[in-house]
Amino acid sequence: MKFSTKAEVVGIKKIILNLALPATIFIALLGIEVEADLLLLPILALILNALLFFIFPLLLPILGIEKETPNYRTAKMLIPSLAPGLSCFPFVLEYLGDAFLAKAAMADLGNKVFVLMILYVVAMNWHYKVQQKKAQSGKAKLKSLGIAMISEPVNLFIAAALLLVGFGFTLDSLPFFASETLSRLSLLMTPLVLLYIGLAVNIKKDQLLQILGMLMLRAGFVILAIGLIISIAGIAIENEVLLMLSFGLSACSFWPFAHISAVDAAEQDRERKTFNPNFAVSVLALSFPLSTLLILGILSSGKLFAEPPAIFLLGAVLSVAGFGLPLILQKKTSNIEEAEVINTELEISTNESS
Repeated sequence: MKFSTKAEVVGIKKIILNLALPATIFIALLGIEVEADLLLLPILALILNALLFFIFPLLLPILGIEKETPNYRTAKMLIPSLAPGLSCFPFVLEYLGDAFLAKAAMADLGNKVFVLMILYVVAMNWHYKVQQKKAQSGKAKLKSLGIAMISEPVNLFIAAALLLVGFGFTLDSLPFFASETLSRLSLLMTPLVLLYIGLAVNIKKDQLLQILGMLMLRAGFVILAIGLIISIAGIAIENEVLLMLSFGLSACSFWPFAHISAVDAAEQDRERKTFNPNFAVSVLALSFPLSTLLILGILSSGKLFAEPPAIFLLGAVLSVAGFGLPLILQKKTSNIEEAEVINTELEISTNESS
C-alpha cells in the first residue's frame, strides 16, 4: 500500500535493470565452467529458443493476438525466453541432484546468449522498423545500435564478464569489496522482480484467458517437441528426459522485458509503440506460477513422464487447453456483443412505441 504512485514502481524497475540484473548476469557469467563433453547442451537450448521464436508465433493469431501489433511483438520476445534460475533449478537440484543441476546450468548458457544478445538485437531492429528509421544507412544504423548497447549497464557487465572469463578470472579473483558488492546486489534480483510484478501487474479478465491459453499452448508445444526429440534420438535415461522437460518448461525470462523497457523508454514521446510493457508484465506474472506447477508436478510424479506416450498425452492435453481458453473468451465476447445489440434494438422499439 505504501507504493502508491507509478514513479515509485518505476524506481523499483530501474534498480532491477541498472543494478540487480547486471550484477546477477556478471556473477553468472563468471561462474561458467565450459566442459567439452557438455558443449552440446547450450546448442540444444539455442535450438529450443529458435523453435519457439520462429514457429510458435504462427499460432498467436489463432489465440486472438494479431500480427504486427505491440502485443504480438511482445509475445514473440517473451515466449522463446527461459528463466530456469527461478522456476527450474531449485526443483532439479531437489529431485535429480547436483550432476543434473550442472547440466541444466550449462544448457542455460545457450539460453543466456539468446535472451541477452540475440533478442536485444531483434528488439532494436523492430524499434527501427516501427519508428520508420529505415532511412539510416547501414553504418549509421550500426553506430546507433552500438551506442544503445554500450549505454545499457547490462551490456557493459556482459562484455566485462566475458573479457574476464577469457583471461581466466573468476568471482573470487576480484577484490573483496567488488565481489561482495556484486553478490549483495545480485541477491536483490529475485525478490525485487517478484515485488515489481506484483505491483505492476494489471490483468484484465479477457486478457487473463488469452495469456493463460498462450502459456499453456507454449508448454504443450515444448513438451511435444521434446517428446519428438526423445523418440527420434532414442533417449532412454529417465532422469535425462525429466531434465529436458523441466528445463524446457521454465518460465518466461525477465531479461527480454529489460529490452522491452529500454525500447519503451526510447519511445516515450512516440504515438506508435513497438511493445506493450503492461502485456509483458502480465505474461511474466502468469508464467512463473504455471511453470512452477508443471515442473513440480512432472518431477514429483516419479518416472511417469519419462516415457514418450505419457509425454505426448500431456503435451496434447495442454495444447488443447491452450487453444480452448481463447475460444471460450471469443464465445463470451460474441455473446456480450449479441446481448448489447438486442438491448439496443429493444430500446429503439420501446421508444418508437412510446
